[in-house]
Amino acid sequence: MAYETSLAGDTTTAPAQPSPQAAAPTTRRLVGVDLARGLAVLGMFTVHAGPAPSDAGPLAPLVELTYGRSSALFALLAGFTLVLMTGRSEPRTGRAGRQAVGRVLIRSVVLFALGIALIALGTQLDVILAYYALLFVFVLPLYRVRASSLALAAVATALVLPQVLYLVKVAIDGGSWSDTLIATDPLARITDSDGVLDLMFTGPYPVLTWIPFLLAGMAVARLDLSRAAVRIRLALTGIGLAILGYGGSWVALHLIPGAYAAIAAGTDGDSPSSAWWSETVGQPTDNFGEWLLVAAPHSQTTPSIVGATGVALAVLAGCLIAVDQLPRFRRLATPVTAVGMVSLSAYVLHIVVIGAVWKEDLPGSWAALLLFFAGTMLLAVVWTRRFRRGPLEYLLHTAAKPARLIR
Repeated sequence: MAYETSLAGDTTTAPAQPSPQAAAPTTRRLVGVDLARGLAVLGMFTVHAGPAPSDAGPLAPLVELTYGRSSALFALLAGFTLVLMTGRSEPRTGRAGRQAVGRVLIRSVVLFALGIALIALGTQLDVILAYYALLFVFVLPLYRVRASSLALAAVATALVLPQVLYLVKVAIDGGSWSDTLIATDPLARITDSDGVLDLMFTGPYPVLTWIPFLLAGMAVARLDLSRAAVRIRLALTGIGLAILGYGGSWVALHLIPGAYAAIAAGTDGDSPSSAWWSETVGQPTDNFGEWLLVAAPHSQTTPSIVGATGVALAVLAGCLIAVDQLPRFRRLATPVTAVGMVSLSAYVLHIVVIGAVWKEDLPGSWAALLLFFAGTMLLAVVWTRRFRRGPLEYLLHTAAKPARLIR
């Protein structure tokens, strides 16, 4: 029986009448997903604990690739996981469907509370868990939708929602209502942030513009990924979207007069020419229309979402193909795959360690990053050889058990 572990817990899937011929591809497929999730976790480690791209020397482009792209891959796999939890080949209906929805909602509540607790630690990290939990809730109503419709929804939201976010931010900056809302928001006091506004609109992972990643992951989960042709099409689609997102941003910024000048004047970074792909462009100090052309990580624009989705799909497809076609690679990748199997525990542990050891600073060195990599992979390998779930994954699994009482 094949199983899948994730940041949201774990689910078990099995064909109605498994045969040796059918079981092997299914297991390989899930190992590929765990490998992709492990890469996403280690990518976020790189952002949080590793050197800045400007200090990374020859590996600067590789470090730069982890910014924004790792968390986007993480979010896309969240959508994949949601479909696994609610029925992949055939969405659950009736009582089974209500119980599946109940499990997702309970896990979302636990993840949200855990995310808020980690934010309250006061580290300099952008913690994704609370946003992640809300994203599950927002896309859950679509769990029965077929792959083609989910893909269209992902495209539509990627095209529309960044423009909506821009208008919302203009309204927030232009009125006193937002200050009143923040002042009365208990979440804002607990996290020392904009509270609900942060989660929905102004934070590093605003729910409004991260919905497309989950929808794309849900669409992918509906596909028959055991077929080589499907995996290849997925890889080509990812490459095409990456070119469209980042290449389209580069073209638009060069073709539209004054775009680069506006970015140079309206951001706090030191490299406006990198706005089509790099975080070195900085963040906007004010709302201006030219920013919608940027594809830098966490810019919350259509080009950035399209490009990051493309990278995520290409990485996922590459992992699926590699573990299926290269047995030696699959064995060598076991430590990374193990991290993907206990991703919630690994993610939370690294934040707690940074908060305890580095206090208000970030590690920011190769030595610290290698220690995080080695320690996490060692613990993950040892744990997954003895236990089916990570410690926090087990917590989520146990917390969701009351959903069985739903009639």
